[in-house]
Amino acid sequence: MYQALVGQMCKHLVQLEHWLDATVAYAESKKIDADRFLDFRLAPDQFALARQIQITCDTAKLGASRICGKDAPVHADTEKTIAEIKTRVEDVRAYLAHFGAVDYDGAALRVITQPRWEGKTMTGADYFLEHVTPNFFFHLSHTYAILRHNGVPLGKRDFLGPLTMHAPA
Repeated sequence: MYQALVGQMCKHLVQLEHWLDATVAYAESKKIDADRFLDFRLAPDQFALARQIQITCDTAKLGASRICGKDAPVHADTEKTIAEIKTRVEDVRAYLAHFGAVDYDGAALRVITQPRWEGKTMTGADYFLEHVTPNFFFHLSHTYAILRHNGVPLGKRDFLGPLTMHAPA
């Protein structure tokens, strides 16, 4: 669970930072304000880009904090610029970096609940597999799709990021 949550989510948050850099570069090349992208969405009933990124970050930090039984930092959800939203991504990565494998000892059996679950609970393992992971990638994927849909030149490699490759023996 540690490697999946901290390793993969940090890796993809780094990719998200690259996407934001690509957004700024694209906007500059088109002579438009990059911060306008934060209000873009794919469908009228969908969250805008800024909220997609906020939820991606919240899912990672709250997932780690709940699974490990620690308090998460609070973000006010007031980001209005690409620079501010990028700072949030960096803050969450820094928070996740403070966790070590030992923090996840017993996490699979930890009882997780949230106020909106109306008294229901999940084990840490179920919470991670059924809520944290799909929610993180849902909002991350929507972030990617919103940027792609609006012309930011991103491809699959930008989504995947660097892969651990080994040369043939």
